[in-house]
Amino acid sequence: MTLHYHGTPITPNEVLLRLAGRCFCVSFAAPHQVRMAHEIGQSVMLDNGAFSAWTAGKGTDWPGYYRWADSWLDFPTTWAVIPDVIDGDAEANDALVEQWPHGARGAPVWHLHEPLERLLALAQRWPRVCFGSSGEFAQVGAPVWHARVALAFDELAKRHARLPWVHMLRGMSLAGGAYPFASLDSTNIARNYAGNADHRAKHPREMADAIDAQQCPGRWHVQPRQEVLFAAP
Repeated sequence: MTLHYHGTPITPNEVLLRLAGRCFCVSFAAPHQVRMAHEIGQSVMLDNGAFSAWTAGKGTDWPGYYRWADSWLDFPTTWAVIPDVIDGDAEANDALVEQWPHGARGAPVWHLHEPLERLLALAQRWPRVCFGSSGEFAQVGAPVWHARVALAFDELAKRHARLPWVHMLRGMSLAGGAYPFASLDSTNIARNYAGNADHRAKHPREMADAIDAQQCPGRWHVQPRQEVLFAAP
């Protein structure tokens, strides 16, 4: 099964209430519905807001994020994305992982442009790892993106009889696809519902039903490939 984390804010609040029982993603960059998400949701993913800050050219407040996340991690089905540098190198992101104060309730991010060795090391240490599209692999669904993700799952499958939990950031378009993602998130409903001049044209619960019914496979079969073409950096 694949868990689908629907990104907030989904406004107005009455629209979010129609999605009671779903899983939600609340960003530190827009945290005002976090309480409501915990009151009506099955599971809540706390996003560190790095992508929003990066796209807006703003700085980050990691101590503030630590405090904010700590106030919600009492809920056993809530987990948080460990701070990351979107366009940073492995060393910068490893340093942020080491500073994370809330243990296994967090999930580190492996950026697709980073070495595969870092992904394998994270998967050995952490129960959940997030994939982040970045660098030359920033466009989800592009041919180079597919090649990179397939290679990543190949390497994980060679080392794990059962794959670790892999979450795809901003990856709801991959629901029901070929990759064995344990969970996905996006602001699909928030953007496409709120963007309609006539809100009656799309019903958020129907949108969530269609997404949540699409499941990714549970197993990955290593693919034959020409190593010279798909060599990892």
